[in-house]
Amino acid sequence: MKEVLQTIIESLVEDKSAIQINQIDGEKSIIFEVKVAEADMGRIIGKEGRIAKAIRTIFRSAYAKEQKKVTIEFLD
Repeated sequence: MKEVLQTIIESLVEDKSAIQINQIDGEKSIIFEVKVAEADMGRIIGKEGRIAKAIRTIFRSAYAKEQKKVTIEFLD
């Protein structure tokens, strides 16, 4: 799923080389830490956080069958 997140992020940003995604797996949770260029942060978050919320919703739905909690953190 990290590759899917990478693809989504790449389609939103201009500086694709600055994308860093770190996946932390736990027993009942998965955390994705996403870093992008500072200029692209607004594109990832979107107006009032709508894009970030949509990305989180997609991944929560995808991991619901596995009964894992997914957190996506957008880091500065």
